[in-house]
Amino acid sequence: MSKERATIGTNGVALPVLPPERDARVWARLVRVMFYTPGFLALLLIKTGEPAGFGISVELLMLSSIAAIVGGLFIGAQSNEEGSDHSSRVGTWSGALILELLSVVPILCAIPSLFHELANSRLLHAMAPGAVNVSLGASELIPAVAILPFMLYQLAGMGTLHFVVSRPLNWAINLGIVALIVAATVANRQGAYDLEKSFVSLLVIAMLVTVFHGVLKLRRMQTLYDAYTPPKPAKEAKEKETPAT
Repeated sequence: MSKERATIGTNGVALPVLPPERDARVWARLVRVMFYTPGFLALLLIKTGEPAGFGISVELLMLSSIAAIVGGLFIGAQSNEEGSDHSSRVGTWSGALILELLSVVPILCAIPSLFHELANSRLLHAMAPGAVNVSLGASELIPAVAILPFMLYQLAGMGTLHFVVSRPLNWAINLGIVALIVAATVANRQGAYDLEKSFVSLLVIAMLVTVFHGVLKLRRMQTLYDAYTPPKPAKEAKEKETPAT
C-alpha cells in the first residue's frame, strides 16, 4: 500500500496538496509518441504543399512535437535521490503539465481542420471520370470528439492542472480551451484564416502562461512542503547478521 503524505506541517499549517507520485517511464514513452506523431504529420503536410487551411495546422503540429521534447527535458530532470533539490522533485509533474497543455491541446486544435482539408482536398483526391463527389458532412467532426475525454481527464482531477489552480479556474481554463478550438475550427471552415490564427494564437498564449504559472507553482509548493514536513519516524536498527557457522 502507498504511504499517505503528511497533511499538517511542523508549523501547524496545512501542507500543499501535491500531485501523486507518477512513473516517469510512462511519461517518457508518451514523449516519444507526441514527438514522432505530430512531427510526421507536419512533414507530410509540408510535402503536399496544400492550401492555406493547412498552414496553421502545420504550426500547431510542430508546436506539439517540439513541446514534447521540452517536456522530456523536465521529466529527465526528475530525482528524489540523494542530492536532489526542490526543482528536481517536480520534474515529472512539470513535464506532464507541458505535455498536457502544449502538446495535447495543440494537436486537438489542429485535428478538426486537418481532417477537413484532407477529406476535401482536390489536389490529394483526383476525381475519376463519372465519380460522385460525396461530402462527409457532419461526420468530419468525429475526430474532434477526442477533446471530450481530455476534458474528463482534466476535470476529474487526473490532470496536473488540477493541483496548481483552483477548481473554478480549472473549469474556466478547460471550457476556454474548448471554446477557442471550436471558434478556430469554425473560422477555418469559413475560410477566415486570419481570424483562425487569432483564435489559435490566443489559445497557445493562454496555454503558455498557464504552463509557466503551473511549473513555478509546483516548485513553490514543493519548497513549502519540504520546509515544513514533519520528520519521518526513526527506523528501527537493523539486526546484525550472525556469522555463518
